[in-house]
Amino acid sequence: MLSSQPLDITPYTCRKVRTPITIDGNIHKSVWEQATWSPRFVDIIDGAPAPYDSRTAALWDDANLYVAFWSEEPNITAHQTERDSLVFLENDVEVFIDGGDTYYEFEINALGTIYEVFFIWRDAYTRGSRFDVPEFDLFSRQAVTFGGNHDRTGATFWRGTHPRGLRWAFLDWDFPGLKTAVHVDGAINQPDIVDKGWSVELAFPWSGMKWLADGRSLPPQDGDLWRIFFGRYQKMILNGTEVHPGWAWHTIGSSDNHLPERFTPVQFSEQFVDQGLA
Repeated sequence: MLSSQPLDITPYTCRKVRTPITIDGNIHKSVWEQATWSPRFVDIIDGAPAPYDSRTAALWDDANLYVAFWSEEPNITAHQTERDSLVFLENDVEVFIDGGDTYYEFEINALGTIYEVFFIWRDAYTRGSRFDVPEFDLFSRQAVTFGGNHDRTGATFWRGTHPRGLRWAFLDWDFPGLKTAVHVDGAINQPDIVDKGWSVELAFPWSGMKWLADGRSLPPQDGDLWRIFFGRYQKMILNGTEVHPGWAWHTIGSSDNHLPERFTPVQFSEQFVDQGLA
């Protein structure tokens, strides 16, 4: 079984913005220049520096959690255009938000195609529980069981590798009010052109996080701690062999990134991002 121990690291301080951020994919706004960006992403298994520069930052206000990504990519590639197609099979950036008995998965590629899944741990979904509601009806919704990225193999065939076991995965759940945008510095799917990379801006409304709050205030209060996975997956052909490494802010210790206890700790601060600046 995988470790269920949280990462023992200093939480990232997510500071506040005074005015809403326009979500257009442009991360060269002054507000993002004032934000604290992550270091270069590392391999999710062994912590080695990622071959391409990948970084992220987060900010918030009383309406939204804002996330920005920069992904260096000399040959920007993306093909999937249908919403909720398996974007993770290509090149993407990802955000997972832990909600205790739940967590949310978001992915986006350079074409702006998004993929979302909402997970509820099976041990928390009981008859008459708070999740036993029409929004998560197991018969009318697109719900399947999920044991992690190593599900259906060997000794973990039925329950996956996580100590907590299976999750219900709601494939048709959409984050209410979500805003996304991508900006490409280069040309998609044109290998004869050397690209710089692509950036992403996201806005996750707090009003859509009812099932992720886990007793916490919405919007957060000063000092509240959340766990969020910020990652990137890259399809690469090396010496004729396809590999698909995962890179993230902090190492997970496994190719299975469905480990909420290993997500990056994010502490929300009432300090404004421009405080102390001239």
